[in-house]
Amino acid sequence: MRVYTENGVPTRDGRGLFAKGLIAKHPQLPIEEEGRLHDPRLRENFFEQVFAYRRLKNIFRSRWRIGDLVAFHASEKLLLMAHDPRAQTPLGRIVAEAKDRDRKAVCSEYQTGFMRILSQLATTRKHCNVLQHILGYFRKLLDTAYRQELVAVIKDFRSGLVPLIVPVTLMRHHVHRLDVEYLANQTYLQLHPKELMLRNHV
Repeated sequence: MRVYTENGVPTRDGRGLFAKGLIAKHPQLPIEEEGRLHDPRLRENFFEQVFAYRRLKNIFRSRWRIGDLVAFHASEKLLLMAHDPRAQTPLGRIVAEAKDRDRKAVCSEYQTGFMRILSQLATTRKHCNVLQHILGYFRKLLDTAYRQELVAVIKDFRSGLVPLIVPVTLMRHHVHRLDVEYLANQTYLQLHPKELMLRNHV
């Protein structure tokens, strides 16, 4: 967007009045420059934030319960880990103390912290950390051949030979086949509609 300075000189740096007003009104709303969305990683990150923002709004409705927040936070654990491995501590504290605090303060702090974490770019190294974490749940459920297959596909992703969708799809297959309830509820494994094909390039 072209923005004009006080001297009337056009520049592409900064945000226009509408964008500033929108952010002031909705500070957690995902905002991204159009040109930056040509980068697959930035586009993936932006859409993650968009869908996360919708999930947050669904949880923090007018009469939300502490149990809703606890379940939501548990289901988002692996996604948060992909953006910041240390994210569980501050957000977990908000959840743990929610029943003794003002509801509006909990809602505001959790949403702000959650969206701030997702604004950090999920790197290949962080994704591999999450995939290895998931692999740990299969240690006693899969035979050696299946485990070696998962290890190999994670290695291929780390090396850039396959996109993220490949190990995630294989993981999701085993989760449903073995009915691993905790992983089946993780947003990370079913982040957005497959038709968007976002993880096919990351």
